[in-house]
Amino acid sequence: MILSLLENLFFAAIPAVGFGMLFNAPPRILGWCALGGAVGRGLRFLLVEAGLPLPASTLASAAVVSFLGVWAARRIQAHPKVFTVASIIPMVPGVPIYTSLLALSQIQREGLTYERMATALTHGLNATAVVAALAIGLAVPGLLVYRKRPVL
Repeated sequence: MILSLLENLFFAAIPAVGFGMLFNAPPRILGWCALGGAVGRGLRFLLVEAGLPLPASTLASAAVVSFLGVWAARRIQAHPKVFTVASIIPMVPGVPIYTSLLALSQIQREGLTYERMATALTHGLNATAVVAALAIGLAVPGLLVYRKRPVL
């Protein structure tokens, strides 16, 4: 499990830096992008291994990455979205989206079967829930930290 965790940390930092470069983040922020991507993907891996469902663990890890981004933004005086968005991208569910679209393509070409429809719906709804969890987790600090009025 430790080897899998280290693998997740390493391979999540690479696309986070790549998307940080794509979003024209300054070079001094790319390390924070790598750290955020590694923390988010690693925390999600640990939560899934602990038995939490994938959308719930994605929500928790995206919120942690977003709060880390707010903290780092105040420390280095940059906008938090510069590196939080790049840090969250490694958690986008590419395989479930691909599987769902492949099943839909097979339905179109070869006809509707129960297995194809179940695959398309299961993976599509799972991917939708994970993407929604990413969006909500990214918005949590904005809803709690940057409010003018108290939450309660």
